[in-house]
Amino acid sequence: MSTNERTSAREIRLADYQAPDYLIDTIDLTFNLDPIATRVSATMHVRRNGSHSRPLILNGESLKLISIDYDGEKLSEHKFALTDRLLTLPDVREDFVLTIVTEINPAANTALEGLYQSAGNFCTQCEPEGFRRITYFVDRPDILARYSVAIIADELDYPVLLANGNPVSLESAGEGRQIARWVDPHPKPSYLFALVAGKLTALKDTFITQSGRKIDLAIYVEPHNADRCAHAMDSLKKSMRWDEETYGREYDLDVFNIVAVDDFNMGAMENKGLNIFNSRYILAKPDTATDADYAGIESVVAHEYFHNWSGNRVTCRDWFQLSLKEGFTVFRDQEFSADMGSRAVNRIQDVNMLRQIQFAEDAGPQAHPVQPKSYREINNFYTSTVYNKGAEVVRMQRNLLGWETFRRGTDLYFDRFDGQAVTIEDFLQCMSEASGKDLSQFRRWYDVAGTPKLRVSDARLPGQYILKIQQEISGSEPYMMPLDVALFTAEGDPIALDGTGVLVQTLTVCEMHQSWSFSVDVPPNIRIIPSLNRGFTAPVEIHYPYDQEALAILSHADSDPFNRWDAMQKLWLLTLLERIKSGQNGPSESEPPLPEGLSHAFGQILLESDQDPMFVAECISLPSEKYLADQFDENIPFEAIHRERNLLRRQLAEVWESTLLLVYEKNQPADHYRYEPRAVGQRQVRRLVLSYLTTLDRPAWLQLAVTQFDRADNMTESFNALFALSVRPTDVFERLMARFEERWRHDPLIMDKWFALQAQRTDGDALERVRQLMGHPAFSLKNPNRVHALIGSYARGNLMDFHAPDGHGYQWLADRIIEIDGFNPQLAARLATAFNIWKRLDPARAILMKEALVRMNERPACSPDLSEITGKSLGY
Repeated sequence: MSTNERTSAREIRLADYQAPDYLIDTIDLTFNLDPIATRVSATMHVRRNGSHSRPLILNGESLKLISIDYDGEKLSEHKFALTDRLLTLPDVREDFVLTIVTEINPAANTALEGLYQSAGNFCTQCEPEGFRRITYFVDRPDILARYSVAIIADELDYPVLLANGNPVSLESAGEGRQIARWVDPHPKPSYLFALVAGKLTALKDTFITQSGRKIDLAIYVEPHNADRCAHAMDSLKKSMRWDEETYGREYDLDVFNIVAVDDFNMGAMENKGLNIFNSRYILAKPDTATDADYAGIESVVAHEYFHNWSGNRVTCRDWFQLSLKEGFTVFRDQEFSADMGSRAVNRIQDVNMLRQIQFAEDAGPQAHPVQPKSYREINNFYTSTVYNKGAEVVRMQRNLLGWETFRRGTDLYFDRFDGQAVTIEDFLQCMSEASGKDLSQFRRWYDVAGTPKLRVSDARLPGQYILKIQQEISGSEPYMMPLDVALFTAEGDPIALDGTGVLVQTLTVCEMHQSWSFSVDVPPNIRIIPSLNRGFTAPVEIHYPYDQEALAILSHADSDPFNRWDAMQKLWLLTLLERIKSGQNGPSESEPPLPEGLSHAFGQILLESDQDPMFVAECISLPSEKYLADQFDENIPFEAIHRERNLLRRQLAEVWESTLLLVYEKNQPADHYRYEPRAVGQRQVRRLVLSYLTTLDRPAWLQLAVTQFDRADNMTESFNALFALSVRPTDVFERLMARFEERWRHDPLIMDKWFALQAQRTDGDALERVRQLMGHPAFSLKNPNRVHALIGSYARGNLMDFHAPDGHGYQWLADRIIEIDGFNPQLAARLATAFNIWKRLDPARAILMKEALVRMNERPACSPDLSEITGKSLGY
């Protein structure tokens, strides 16, 4: 079979969707747990959907079929057909009961899908198609059934037995085993099924809903992590209250359980009433977790809880509707995080992630619409486009309709479709009905891949300011989008629009060419500077001929914090891209001068650290090397990017050295760690300031970092010191890294930080160091967290070495991906996206990267997950 045949054979298309031939109303599951031979009995009430005589076809993978019982009759082999992936019953009644007994081997399940073991405990991951690794079933999201579960296990080895829904009983099953029974009263798709069994301890609490119901809460972890759950519990309770107050959504079971596991392909999973989390998104205390960890936990706990309504009570008809639950829920968790902290900074961070990851995805070979029209492996569509761009599409609806109307739309959506599997069209229809607006043009945001570009120009007439917008897009049909704009004078003063005193106006951009005229009381000799796409009201690229003077003014005077930050980012890019392009053939004999406008803007923002240190930290952060590389369509100059970025940082540090030290000292943290916005901002701005100072060849600044490391009583300050020293590695950095490793080598999550920092070091021994670290006792190729920390950080965070001209980085990563593909195809496919840029490399590098791609793709044993990613990169 050729590569093209192999990768296209399983293509599934949205246009081919058909309602299921059979529905399953109830399923009763009994698990007799054993690490290598778990017996699963599944009794299903099945009924025909419509008038037809088609066979019942059930999905199943890696299962040993023991028996089939059909309405009390044990079926012989000639009455069904069995393949590696399907069980077919050719002649069935309209309504019947089917009992299937299977056997599975959780200990050998290294794919981490279905039922598997992590640290000796049983757990499941069924989204998107893992349930078929547990029993034969119609494994698709539009089959909603009510589940009852019985779990039988050794009571000493597995004292905790959990499943979805509410607990019914826990009793002895004899011979040292116990049986736990759970019932979920709400119909759900199979991807939301969950089971956990093991030696776990729990942090327990309660929550009183707005209607006065008491909910029992518990977070289950391995016993040695018992003291690291308080922040996650606090985040859960905040999430439950916020969803009641903001969306009117109350929790609907008697218990809500969370379990943290070490081996998990995803971040977390929203299984009904039993969320399973990658431990990195649960475990935290001040001396083991950074501020970023705390923020990540708060956000992910909220995200999975919010899925209880946006994903569970109302779920997806098919996987083409994935953004219906994920995009909507990301928007909800972003708004929650904004309410819990700094709304401005959270918006900056969300957009920064979108630009660095999703915009690159839109511009590369893996580009796809928010609603894909076809796929070969659905695992490959858990992407930034579906999640983050999907969230921006929901945000635009809120911006176009206003919050109150949007809320009416969500109420209608939840009420109308409770207990159903629905589509993106259903969501849009609710918004349209609630607002009275025709949103058919807006539907384009879900259907078309790529990032729209708006070409903006302006003109002046006496008393008038004219703004012109041209959409540059794929195809001939324009998008509908909101665009917030404001105007400022060259002195930084806001300009009232149309004589009304209104300073900000939301434009509805819906034509290929549009213009707006504003009455302005500004003399013709005074320059007017537009502030465009304020708050990033639409996920587009704005092209307007800003010069350094205009950007410097906006970076100081714009009343929108996001656009102040964005002006600073544009200033960075103007300077860096000019230097990089002129230095592509090597460094010049003399250093380019530091632009006065950029330097002045940098200094002005530094002086605001007393008011909002978190915002200042975002503004003084240089664009990443990856983001700079994304600005080049061809011949990416990795060496020039690395060199010029470091040079600019050093030049700014030289000019503002005394101010940087003053900011560092003024933002000394409190005597004890607190996770609250101002304290987080102080630690973050000290991290950035210290990284500027350590670029200078001053022993005093190296000692400043050492002192911070020595005195730190929390992981944030400790690791921030290491980060600052990593900017310019020295013997001091080596010694502190050794001390850090000696203290934390037995804590895997903390060692992930150490692995990642080691992998990103840009000295000449980078790859050899990564090779050696793979033999470290804390590293495991079977653990996704360890792999992303070391191998993923090398490929995505060490552009200098990964893209070395001899191609050693490409060949080494391809070898690792091939090895991982043998036991965890999802993980291999995610790593392989690092090769997406090969067509944008210089010819010599492009040949070497393409060779690595071809080698991965053309293996007979290449998994469908990896084959799809590499095939798209190669253009197959």
